Amino acid sequence: MLLIEKNAGVATVTLNRPEAMNALSRALRAALHDAIVQLSADDAVSVLVLTGAGRAFTAGLDLKELGSDPNGMGAANATGAAENPVLALLQCPKPIIGAINGVAITGGFEVALACDVLIASTEARFADTHARVGIMPGWGLSQRLSRVIGPYRAKELSLTGNFLDARTAADWGLVNRVVSPEALMPTALKLAADMATIPAETLATYKRIIDEGYALPFGAALKHETDVSTPHNRAVTPEMVEARRAAIQARGRAQ
Repeated sequence: MLLIEKNAGVATVTLNRPEAMNALSRALRAALHDAIVQLSADDAVSVLVLTGAGRAFTAGLDLKELGSDPNGMGAANATGAAENPVLALLQCPKPIIGAINGVAITGGFEVALACDVLIASTEARFADTHARVGIMPGWGLSQRLSRVIGPYRAKELSLTGNFLDARTAADWGLVNRVVSPEALMPTALKLAADMATIPAETLATYKRIIDEGYALPFGAALKHETDVSTPHNRAVTPEMVEARRAAIQARGRAQ
């Protein structure tokens, strides 16, 4: 149901229900939450890569399961991270790279938006079908999507339920880049490996500054940056800067 592989500071988490397009059943949501909690606390892991098995990233909530459970729709507005996979991802202090291998639909679209960086295969497609199912999003899509691609494009997607192909998603700023299916995981893992060469605490702090600042007005965000960076930078010694400068120069020559 969920596969986890660790290598050199990077944990690859694979949603593994390919026969159901990796639909987010109650059991899969709980397993994802538990994995995120464990990996967040694992000092050997600095970066996560999230992907799906088969032809889907995830098709969102398991509609078959919801159709047989009178209380199932409560999952669409769940406020606990064990039931709400978006909250589970957002509570992870470490960078999460979404390797979007196929369709990311409705709740799956929301999960993709909760990642920090998105690399899409040419086979990836995104769709918000909430309105077509007759429900409203409860995991943040109506607000997060418009902040990423703008309200006009967000309304086009959400008020039609139409699919968005990977190339257009890149043009609209929804994904960082688009690669061939066979290059998807190598590209995501290379990016994760680059991040993992930075101290884990620095990664987590920088991610937090960006996320928290993005939710604030610009002036308040600048103050927030100062409030966080000042005590952090005071702890950095000249010797630490010099050692890292040499490493940066060496890396630049190698690239």
